[in-house]
Amino acid sequence: MLDNTRIKELIEIALQQLPYAYVPYSHFHVGAALLAKNGKIYTGCNIENAGYTPSNCAERTAFFKAVSEGVKEFDAICVTGGKDGVPTELTAPCGVCRQVMMEFCDPETFEIILAVSTEEYQIFRLKDLLPMGFGPKNLA
Repeated sequence: MLDNTRIKELIEIALQQLPYAYVPYSHFHVGAALLAKNGKIYTGCNIENAGYTPSNCAERTAFFKAVSEGVKEFDAICVTGGKDGVPTELTAPCGVCRQVMMEFCDPETFEIILAVSTEEYQIFRLKDLLPMGFGPKNLA
């Protein structure tokens, strides 16, 4: 379980990613801050594409940055987002992002912080957002 200081830090870092989002089509900015077990924080923003399917979510951007550097163990992620970069409600990960989390995270312990601000947020475990998820353990 994360302490309050770490939660607020992840929220602030995720909020700082919103201006980096490349969203010329939806104008819906998403920022993410992914906490690795080694203590390092990887950031991400969403990146849209005119072809739509090549677009990438903020959560996956953060995971792919971490994995590309050899990091594959994580404790938590914070996700924030909103139209024109202004968070007004909780922004939950899409199904594809939840599946990527299932690949690298323990659904019993991995925490997902959905935040509007450092005062308005909720914390879920991966198993809450992806019940009966399919992952590497199913193939063992």
